[in-house]
Amino acid sequence: MSRYDGDSWDETSGVGATATLAAVARAVASREDVIDDPFAAPLVRAVGVGLLTRLATGETAPGELVGRGAIDGAKVRTRFYDDFFLDAAGAGRTQAVILASGLDSRAYRLPWPAGTVVYEVDQPRVAEFKTRTMAGLGAVPTAERRVAAVDLRDDWAGALCAAGFDSGLPTAWSAEGLLGYLPPEAQDRLLDTITRLSAPGSRVATESRPNPRPGEEERTKASLDRISARWREHGFDLDHAGLRYFGPRNEAAPYLAGLGWTVTGNSVRDLFAAYGLPPLADDGLRMGGVRYVTGIR
Repeated sequence: MSRYDGDSWDETSGVGATATLAAVARAVASREDVIDDPFAAPLVRAVGVGLLTRLATGETAPGELVGRGAIDGAKVRTRFYDDFFLDAAGAGRTQAVILASGLDSRAYRLPWPAGTVVYEVDQPRVAEFKTRTMAGLGAVPTAERRVAAVDLRDDWAGALCAAGFDSGLPTAWSAEGLLGYLPPEAQDRLLDTITRLSAPGSRVATESRPNPRPGEEERTKASLDRISARWREHGFDLDHAGLRYFGPRNEAAPYLAGLGWTVTGNSVRDLFAAYGLPPLADDGLRMGGVRYVTGIR
């Protein structure tokens, strides 16, 4: 099923299901090394999809469904953003915004300094599910957690400000695993809005993917279709290729630089090496070209 304007989802459908799959990978990765997300498996269990619960809790081996690339990729991505927020907090940034927060649990598990306010922005049904589930688990946020329940294609800036966001304060922003699920023009609007709301000293972190060379997108779609087929064989039907927006778009790193951010970054291959992980295998998804970037305004 292809994306369309106004489409919606919860934690079991559409783009929301990708957040649940990411939590499955974090749960598997947390049983090894590099990261520790104690809430990933309980959140997946609360979603209520038996296969995903068994994978997250270790009852079912990851196998091809959650392959080595996905597990190690979850380690790299989680560690990168954890380190980003902790570095920003250590530098005195007391306001953080997690865009498309999904089943992310940083507001509950990171050692935020006293006085930190963490804003989570996501679809209303996803935000409500996580808030309710974490309360049921007895989890207490380690910062002041505020939720802006809104679609990022709508006036999310207005919802964020209504939740108490102060654009006069330097802010640490994350757009994790998000940009490919936005149309190109919506991606640009998102980065423009982040910039508009960012006081001097603000920081941003995201992934920057180069535009594909001829034929690369077709190979990516074919790889995503194979992944979807494997999940479908186990009773979980999700059209991975249909959830993404393909075609040329502005690369995030140079676009942010053009907006006045001082941008630095590391390739995903460099981060695999830095975290002591085996080299990234070529799985047809062009992950090797991804750069994890941070910007300072």
